[in-house]
Amino acid sequence: MIAHAANLTGGNVSVTASADLSQARNATNDSLTTLGLMIGVIALAVGGMSIANMMIVTVMERRGEIGLRRALGATPGNIRLQFVAEAALLSAIGGLAGVAIGAGAAMSVAIGAGQPTVLDWAGLPMAWGAAVLVGILAGLYPASRAARLTPTEALRGE
Repeated sequence: MIAHAANLTGGNVSVTASADLSQARNATNDSLTTLGLMIGVIALAVGGMSIANMMIVTVMERRGEIGLRRALGATPGNIRLQFVAEAALLSAIGGLAGVAIGAGAAMSVAIGAGQPTVLDWAGLPMAWGAAVLVGILAGLYPASRAARLTPTEALRGE
């Protein structure tokens, strides 16, 4: 049995096979999925650059603290770990907020449009994990920069 959709407006009749409608719907869904992924990648890149920039400023502002810690025996690895951990914590909190806001917005739009609210619950931890990973990667350069400071260099800049 072949299903057809008829358009009876304006006295003209046109018939479209349901397979054509299904293909058009699938193409639209694929396009929207690709657009969503591109927006997500751009958001992750902007977030990573923001974290890197903020951590660079933090390293510059805390040169005295870094110098004092180095003078008291902290190794470059200790300094690097501290700043990477701070970047990870910032991105974990930001990622959690982003996932919550994004899920809430998606559900609100679906409810407002009278559509069923369908969320990929398995994808939410993956999105959070991606945010944390980007934050850690963005924090590596500022952390390495902080770890390279010698105690005298850091304290002199204070």
